[in-house]
Amino acid sequence: MMSTEVEKFDLAEWLDGAVFLDFDGTLVDLAETPDTVMVAPGLVQVLATLRERLQGRLAIVSGRPIAQIDAMLAPLKLPVAGVHGAERRDYNGQLHIAKAPSLDAAQLILRALVLAHDGLLLEEKRGALALHYRLAPGLRVQCEQAMEAALIASPGTVLLHGKMVLELKPATVNKGSAVAEFLQEEPFKNCLPVFVGDDTTDEAGIAYAQQLGGVGVKVGAGPSAARCRLDSPQALHVQLAHAAQSNHSTSTGDTP
Repeated sequence: MMSTEVEKFDLAEWLDGAVFLDFDGTLVDLAETPDTVMVAPGLVQVLATLRERLQGRLAIVSGRPIAQIDAMLAPLKLPVAGVHGAERRDYNGQLHIAKAPSLDAAQLILRALVLAHDGLLLEEKRGALALHYRLAPGLRVQCEQAMEAALIASPGTVLLHGKMVLELKPATVNKGSAVAEFLQEEPFKNCLPVFVGDDTTDEAGIAYAQQLGGVGVKVGAGPSAARCRLDSPQALHVQLAHAAQSNHSTSTGDTP
């Protein structure tokens, strides 16, 4: 269900909650390829300060593998759910890996497509495959057809349609289930969640946060179930910095 009314969002009012942030398109601007995104100067320090302000209740929930998030945010190492929850590192540093179906047949289909066309990029992750066509938008239909064939060849997977990317991942995990797992553990336990994302792949996290009485925030344009919106990653950076330095205290983030 898409939200029609947009509420004002102030992260500083949720400092008793647990904050979950998508990465691409949310913390950083989208780029032509995943390895060319840029982390804004000072953002890592803001996140480190906010983590302390939240007493550790800050996590990244991304389609990227955990290793890529760590490299982008080095030297900061946060709790992270990577590959839409197929891999997850909890607050204590323990790694949790979801059981994933075989993607061998899907790889053959998608590799053949990428070899036949310039501008396509196949990202092979633990338990998932992402086909990027940002550099070849005219190949969208061919990419969708190939991904549908890959989906049929890979029982136990689902297909996600993102911004110029199609992704095959385990059906048993999504960003909502990743948030649910974090919320079963300290220091996130018994806190209302804030989920911030920009794409259709983030809607599961947004919906779950709001189902629990927390809030979902959509970054950028496009339909969303989120109750709140921010215009851009830069607008989110302002919110993060303000919350990191805020002395505001509220019971908004506590469950009854």
